[in-house]
Amino acid sequence: MEQYEPDRLSAAQIAATRRSLSNGRGALSRRSLLRATGAGALTIGGVAGLAACGIPPAKRESDGPASTDHSAKEKRVVFSNWTEYMDVSENEKSYPTLEAFTKRTGIQVKYTADINDNVEFFGKIQPQLAAGQDTGRDLICVTDWLAARIIRLGWAQKLDPANLPHAYANLSQQFRSPDWDPGRAYTYPWTGIPSVIAYNTKATGGRKVESVSQLLDDPDLKGRVSFLSEMRDSIGLTLLDMGKDPASFSDDDFDGAVARIQKAVDKKQIRRFTGNDYTADLSKGDIAACVAWAGDIVQLQADNPDVQFAIPETGYMISSDNLLVPAKARHKTNAEKLIDHYYELPIAAQLAAYINYVCPVEGVRPELAKIDESMASNPLILPDAAMASKSHAFRSLSSEEETAYEEKFAKLIGA
Repeated sequence: MEQYEPDRLSAAQIAATRRSLSNGRGALSRRSLLRATGAGALTIGGVAGLAACGIPPAKRESDGPASTDHSAKEKRVVFSNWTEYMDVSENEKSYPTLEAFTKRTGIQVKYTADINDNVEFFGKIQPQLAAGQDTGRDLICVTDWLAARIIRLGWAQKLDPANLPHAYANLSQQFRSPDWDPGRAYTYPWTGIPSVIAYNTKATGGRKVESVSQLLDDPDLKGRVSFLSEMRDSIGLTLLDMGKDPASFSDDDFDGAVARIQKAVDKKQIRRFTGNDYTADLSKGDIAACVAWAGDIVQLQADNPDVQFAIPETGYMISSDNLLVPAKARHKTNAEKLIDHYYELPIAAQLAAYINYVCPVEGVRPELAKIDESMASNPLILPDAAMASKSHAFRSLSSEEETAYEEKFAKLIGA
């Protein structure tokens, strides 16, 4: 059956994007606690303009539009990525892992850190994709929900496993088959982004905070708790605490999670909903415990040993940023070789040591230990099997569900 996308973003989706751009996942930390720079971030008016322009309905095509591959004659690849999302040399003038790729393959990489937000970036490439034209990019890195949308629209090229031997062999089990790209036919993850519990031991009097139930109900934490303003993270963790599966929940389950959080808001248990601006309050102890992004915690702990994290017994949420070859890209094979490069163990370790997010490459631990033993033993960068088994992804949403759920969540957090 043909599947169609709506022709524009809903008001709720625009509001969620505004939150993400100002302090949410659109501003998620890399090494410098910045994912979106002030100069590059899309303004609220820009988001509204993108929504008004609309996204034309498009039928999904299972393998994406056919494209002529010029890789054999043109030894180059154009790669668009997020800011602060690639290892750099000490003088910050080169990218060592990209240089290693060129040295080995002879393929030149034009690397641009021009992704500041998923919606903004989609606005850049959508007109060409919709017109069946080359975007000028051979490889892009987008968050799971946008990767799912691009695949649904038929604007992604199916990857050739013959060019991805390391990626196929070394991809971590927890990332192997998301519901929006079963078997990773179109994408491979660049990093994983876990949402966990964080707390300040000084602020809690040395007590551990290890469950969402504690965040929502413990009177000793009243008024000193924050949740994230990203729906999938806060609702997902609450669903898990309620014994529900974020990969297969119903409307009633979602409403139940909203009601549970609302109760904590009403009794002033939750102080506020935040993006990554919780980091300063957590470090100072103004917030005693919160829902947090793992990459932030890795960096906070380097300066403040009072900041600790916990993986709830019920599980934690994880999303991913993903490498994808757009339709009509000129250098598909070269792009696939670049993806595979980052699944070779020494290269994967070098990247993980710089960006401090979950490495999706199995078997990288010994290589990372050669660079930094503390990182190799940090489960927020390399989850062990027990931790990986507790990760859960928020299921793909239809456009109607996303609109309805974002509206309910926006009302909950007062956005």
